[in-house]
Amino acid sequence: MFAELFSTFYQFADVFAFLILSAAGLAIVFGMMGVINMAHGEFIMCGAYVTVGLVHAGVPLPLAQACATIAAGLIGVVVEVLIVRKLYKRPLDTLLATWGLSLIVTQGLLILLGSSIPGIGTPEGSFTVGPYTFSTYRLVLFACAIGVLAAIYVIFMRTRFGVMARATMQNAAMAQALGVKVGGVYAASFGLGAALAGLCGALYAPTMTLIPTMGATFVVESFVTVVVGGANVLLGTAPAGVLLATVRMLLNANYGQIIGQIGMLVAVILIIRVLPEGISGLLVRRGR
Repeated sequence: MFAELFSTFYQFADVFAFLILSAAGLAIVFGMMGVINMAHGEFIMCGAYVTVGLVHAGVPLPLAQACATIAAGLIGVVVEVLIVRKLYKRPLDTLLATWGLSLIVTQGLLILLGSSIPGIGTPEGSFTVGPYTFSTYRLVLFACAIGVLAAIYVIFMRTRFGVMARATMQNAAMAQALGVKVGGVYAASFGLGAALAGLCGALYAPTMTLIPTMGATFVVESFVTVVVGGANVLLGTAPAGVLLATVRMLLNANYGQIIGQIGMLVAVILIIRVLPEGISGLLVRRGR
């Protein structure tokens, strides 16, 4: 009985980690900043490619993942300064600009590095519970997802930067009048979102085949998780991840991954229809 329960939890944890890690960066860039970042998948790809490249160069995996996260964050700051900064409050323009960036990066990487590069393999380590065998690394991903949620909460709710960031997102003109350097806040926030996307790619690099279009694997899940979570991403992202992971896990277990994916998207449509403000909108109303 315990083995079956743990197997169910393990499957839930696997899907939950994928949803949260893929959505965390977008929750900041899209949910908080209002930038429709169609290049989100390319930041994830950046984290994966840098991780694999460093590991092949002899760098230990954890250090390579940390370096990849930082690299994606720095690239995000450059993208914000050169492309996104003039497009705030123009969501369709940000969509087109970042979509163009996505196409350029994907095709450029295809020309430079080819259709795929050698992977590094999932770190060894497994354990058994009853008749089932589980990968230890998948539980590490789940722990990382919880850690990322906690880090986002602390950064935006318990630090001075978080106060300035939330003030800037709500009313940039008033924040600037009070002495906040809104340009720096925007760059840092976008860079943080890009770094979290890079972290996602870095963490999943050992588990996937690396191709220039690999970021598309994460984009749908990340957008639907953020949209279902609602405008208050600090409040809604985690419950959205729990709900969607539960739906997908149950359908995966009984009908396979394709039905699980379709069922999750149907659930997203129903949730948005019933809760147009997302889960966070419902929680905020009930908290008043």
